[in-house]
Amino acid sequence: MNSDKNTPATIVGIGEILWDMLPDGKKAGGAPLNFSYHVNQFGLHGCAVSAIGKDELGKELLDSVTKLGMETQIAITDHPTGTVDVTLDADGVPAYEITRDVAWDNIPWTPELEALAKRTRAAAFGSLAQRSKTSRETIRRFLCSMPKEDDTLKIFDINLRQDFYDPETLTESLGLCNVLKINDEELEIIKPILNLPSGSIKESCQAIMNRYNLRILILTCGTKGSYIFSGQEESFIATPIVEVADTVGAGDSFTAAFTSSLIKGSSIADAHRKAVETSAYVCTCHGATPRLPAHITNC
Repeated sequence: MNSDKNTPATIVGIGEILWDMLPDGKKAGGAPLNFSYHVNQFGLHGCAVSAIGKDELGKELLDSVTKLGMETQIAITDHPTGTVDVTLDADGVPAYEITRDVAWDNIPWTPELEALAKRTRAAAFGSLAQRSKTSRETIRRFLCSMPKEDDTLKIFDINLRQDFYDPETLTESLGLCNVLKINDEELEIIKPILNLPSGSIKESCQAIMNRYNLRILILTCGTKGSYIFSGQEESFIATPIVEVADTVGAGDSFTAAFTSSLIKGSSIADAHRKAVETSAYVCTCHGATPRLPAHITNC
């Protein structure tokens, strides 16, 4: 892919790719895959970067991802393909049990990955895939190899899972990103880790933005709504009331819709509205990667 003005911007999700073992069967998942897939639906060039094993699950996963019709750079390793046991409560909210020492813990740095980084306009990454040294170093090299232009977005979707994070990883990731996405529960977890002063949600978010020189902070609060903070601009939208099938991947679709809208020229407020609309629709569907209707993707 070249980088002329007629080519859609390349948007990358880098980190875990895995099988979500849901009550109704297994589905391809992982935040970077979900994010990239939804970016693709908004007419941009989504690309998922991860790793799988040489096992049957890896082959099936690669086949499943190929059917989603998106670019990937998925390394094949000697480690087993990742799986996550997903259970849903009565409200469709998932709980995760994530296998350890799997392929996506071992994403290699390659010349092809460096070339991809140099043509990437925005990249989303989280804390989970940084639980291992190999993938952590690859993610950081990727971010540091991206273009230095002011409009390049490095999105840290913090995505705390089980005990797979530590203060060093969180603070270094905050130093590498210029956009942070976090939910209200995660905000409470990281307050003591970052030694944030006590105060309101808004004050905590502003303190993080100031300390790490962030351009944008996205705070989601489940059924209570979501905030976008950007400089002196603040947007709040209440969460729509919908019939929830499950909430798997809803946050990833939110990030993808917001990022895509910004890159396509929308204002912060309009991008926020699109993100809320998208994630609400995904909540009405089973699984993280439903096909979005045209009235959502036309933005």
